[in-house]
Amino acid sequence: MPVVGFVSTQSADDSKFLTIRFLQGLKETGYVEGQNVAIEYRWAENQSDRLPALAADLVRRRVAVIFALGTQAALAAKAATTTIPIVFGISADPVVMGLVASLNRPGANLTGYTDLSAELAPKQLQLLHELLPNAAVFGVLADPAFPGIKSNVEDLQAAARTLGLQLVAVNAGTDSDLETAFAVFSQQRVGAVLFGLSSFYNRRMEQLAALAARHALPAIYPRSEFALAGGLMS
Repeated sequence: MPVVGFVSTQSADDSKFLTIRFLQGLKETGYVEGQNVAIEYRWAENQSDRLPALAADLVRRRVAVIFALGTQAALAAKAATTTIPIVFGISADPVVMGLVASLNRPGANLTGYTDLSAELAPKQLQLLHELLPNAAVFGVLADPAFPGIKSNVEDLQAAARTLGLQLVAVNAGTDSDLETAFAVFSQQRVGAVLFGLSSFYNRRMEQLAALAARHALPAIYPRSEFALAGGLMS
């Protein structure tokens, strides 16, 4: 029975909805866990420093293929092996992150998918602007631990200038940071907020939706699950 290594930056609970879709995809191609394929799960529990050891463990077990969920997990898998095929699922640009040589010719032993959520951020800002055409100041909540967040914010700043808007970017990577960030948004009279990509935010969907509602701030989120949890839009 072939063995698939599954390594994720997040915890099993955080990755539940993605894991279900992953298993559905396998089933659609004729593979059912426990029947004709085995899966070795490795969860970093949102501690990225654990990823190199988890990826190395899968390599030692000689799995047939590695599925890496999250940019940091993909980078750890790439560093662990040059021979075992790696399929990644990320939200960033894999070329910018150094995972592949190009989108049409990834090269080496990696391939995968990206929803390019980070590249969609300027479009999200445009949607917020259409929603609130009279607002001149918008906020962005950025998790400093997310790979590539600096370039994402820079892209947003450029988009804001093009639209003639002011952008207030606030870093938030802890629960106390979130309260502070929304206090800053209130002080700066921000009209609406854009949430950046973050596994930390993914674990607090309902909390963030409630926080935005409490401060009466319209917000756009990177995943539809945020909207389902009570957020305004995605």
